[in-house]
Amino acid sequence: MKADGRLTGDLFPGEKPQDECGVFGVFAPGQPIAQLAYYGLYALQHRGQESAGIAVSNGSAILVYKDMGLVSQVFDDKSLSILDGHLGVGHVRYATTGRSAWENAQPTLGPTRFPAPGDGRPASGAVGGRDGVGTVAIAHNGNLTNTTELMAEILASSGNDLRGELGRGSSTDTAVMTALLGAVDAPSLQDAALSFLPRLKGAFSLAFMDETTLYAARDRHGFRPLVLGRLEGGWAVASETAALDIVGADFVREVAPGELLVVDAGGVRSLRWAEPSPSGCVFEYVYLARPDTAIRGRSVNSARLEMGRILAAERPVDADLVIATPDSGTPAAIGYAQASGIPYGQGLVKNAYVGRTFIQPTQLSRQRGIRLKLNPMREVVDGKRLVVVDDSIVRGNTQRALIAMLREAGAAEVHVRISSPPVTWPCFFGIDFPTRGELVANGMDVEEIRRAIGADSLGYISLDGMVRATAQPRSTLCTACFTGDYPMDVAGAAAAAGSDLFTEDA
Repeated sequence: MKADGRLTGDLFPGEKPQDECGVFGVFAPGQPIAQLAYYGLYALQHRGQESAGIAVSNGSAILVYKDMGLVSQVFDDKSLSILDGHLGVGHVRYATTGRSAWENAQPTLGPTRFPAPGDGRPASGAVGGRDGVGTVAIAHNGNLTNTTELMAEILASSGNDLRGELGRGSSTDTAVMTALLGAVDAPSLQDAALSFLPRLKGAFSLAFMDETTLYAARDRHGFRPLVLGRLEGGWAVASETAALDIVGADFVREVAPGELLVVDAGGVRSLRWAEPSPSGCVFEYVYLARPDTAIRGRSVNSARLEMGRILAAERPVDADLVIATPDSGTPAAIGYAQASGIPYGQGLVKNAYVGRTFIQPTQLSRQRGIRLKLNPMREVVDGKRLVVVDDSIVRGNTQRALIAMLREAGAAEVHVRISSPPVTWPCFFGIDFPTRGELVANGMDVEEIRRAIGADSLGYISLDGMVRATAQPRSTLCTACFTGDYPMDVAGAAAAAGSDLFTEDA
């Protein structure tokens, strides 16, 4: 049975902020490209569970296979066997721009103005251009803030003759990029990209390709991660270093903000298209990235352990046991236990198979829905004063139901500790936070939130403590969701999204 595109967030509204996507690209003649992309995407599944896709080129045509669902649901041996070639790009998606639909799955495809290699005729079954026209396939992680302007430009220049995925019903900023990039009058995709990339505003880490060459590009702020790895006989790019590990690639370096990489038979070439102004997303360290990933030389797991240690020093409490909200709160909980001297234990069991469900959320109460994912270990928590460590509170629904369950299981006290500061501002750079009015910390202080979720006490890590744990200079991190201090102008994006960003009483 095919997946229906329903996410955990539909069943557990407000549970966690979601990253938009994960991207993977590979150039490795003689290697099993589709299988490498499959394993790379599998390692990035946490970055998007809505749809998955892989595009592969054999040198003269591009074939794409994509569908709604998890990587393991979309692909099997048969579908991978038809994706034959020497380079490819892959994508896993969670929607922030564009509705949840097959038309918005990636990689996106579109024609270009410059010729395809050879005679330009796609192979049988391939999605490609027509005679003399090449094809571009794009996988995108991030969120553009000037999509409305770019779409208006397309409509003004093409009327109803929309190019590529836009003409097939896609509504994503990636489809807009594909159409505009393909429309650039240039002798090659490299030249088109150098002309096109400076026109984009917002967050984008891209893996894209034509029939012969793999490209990778990152916005000038480097909001979303992107790394380069060396394979036997080739190269790979990925959203996280963990994906390189899975496919057996050696980490080389991060793609720099404002950089375009060109990967072909001649190796890797680096081109600078913008002066960098680094503002990497701090939430990658807090929650989004896998703990076995490294960002800017800092192990994510080490950063989360340190957040827990700092949290214990800043927000101590007299208790019997430290437990985590699994799995994202586990490293910080261990760090809290290490620094506080309070024993760490497994107080909650997570159902690993509830990531996707066909049950409509209206058929369940919120608390029963939470129980599908987390269930207390009664013999562990009964009679104990608990410290429950989590990485963030968004709407507070999950914590409220969780605390009620722990009390039902016999917990004497429940003290909640959060390894990030209160989230009070929306993100326009690729994380699907609720609107500002839905963020519980926007309308309540810490004591009001404590009462609302039913905790005996509530403590957040300080902004300085969180940043210190990343081992990065604060000036190189985006902390806008905590401070409202955006690294770039977002007024246009906020207006386009209907955000209440600038409403005083939001």
